Amino acid sequence: MGSKFGIGSLSIVMTLLLSLVPKLEAEFTTVEQAIKSDGSISFLVIGDWGRRGLYNQSQVALQMGKIGEKMDIDFVVSTGDNIYDNGMKSIDDPAFQLSFANIYTSPSLQKPWYLVLGNHDYRGDVEAQLSPALRSIDSRWICMRSFIVDAEIAELFFVDTTPFVDAYFLNPEGQNYDWRGVSPRESYLQTTLKDLETSLRESTAKWKIVVGHHAIKSASIHGNTKELESLLLPILEANNVDLYVNGHDHCLQHISTSQSPIQFLTSGGGSKAWRGYYNWKTPEDMKFFYDGQGFMSIKITRTEMGIVFYDVFGNILHKWDTSKVLYTDLDFSL
Repeated sequence: MGSKFGIGSLSIVMTLLLSLVPKLEAEFTTVEQAIKSDGSISFLVIGDWGRRGLYNQSQVALQMGKIGEKMDIDFVVSTGDNIYDNGMKSIDDPAFQLSFANIYTSPSLQKPWYLVLGNHDYRGDVEAQLSPALRSIDSRWICMRSFIVDAEIAELFFVDTTPFVDAYFLNPEGQNYDWRGVSPRESYLQTTLKDLETSLRESTAKWKIVVGHHAIKSASIHGNTKELESLLLPILEANNVDLYVNGHDHCLQHISTSQSPIQFLTSGGGSKAWRGYYNWKTPEDMKFFYDGQGFMSIKITRTEMGIVFYDVFGNILHKWDTSKVLYTDLDFSL
């Protein structure tokens, strides 16, 4: 089952395959998301959370409900590891109710939840977590491998990053991963990258956000994901992506480097955290790092974006804002 490709060889193969693939219409499923009457959207981002309310999951959920009400959020994004420790056993697994439906009960959180899979989700029955049958239990649940949320002024591109990581195939450390729908791996990755590149290139959204479970850049215990740096990052940079949002590391962080126009944001503090690890050699790139529990909010208008990180008590830890002058907004009259 294990692949023999390492980062370098896999990068070469992917480059060759992408160059040979015809420019077809992207195959990512697109979900239409309505925006507010004023033309804005707002949403929360949570990751690494599904622990039956333990490790402050319930407390984070409570604060999410309060912030969600203040912002009148339109939806919630999950960066993966939705059910610990080993995903769901079946569509009847009580973990779905105990870790999701019974936890995020605030009225403001009764909005669509868009979720990607994390590595812990792949340790269970992946098809159960992806099953539309879960929506009959809780209609908020919208979980797919890779897909697009089209919110008019912004598009969110959700990418299934777990199959990119060599270690899960070459050195699974006794863990069993459900690779149904992924094998053969190289073909799956090629298709994912091709469809993402096409979708990004054809997008006319004012803002482009890519969401994955694994970090491209991180100062916490997992560090940078080399496979994503090699295979995914060049596609994002070539297609004017504004944010890359991930979980996996159980912390909150904001990295911005002079080498990339992308903001790298980690929201993986949904439950168990406080790992006590930090390793980053260029402090000027680290705009914010917090080792504890919390979550993130994003508000977007046609020309402005605001990001806020919160702790388990709802305190604001970090803010970042940016704006765009759009070509259609310029006045060329003499």
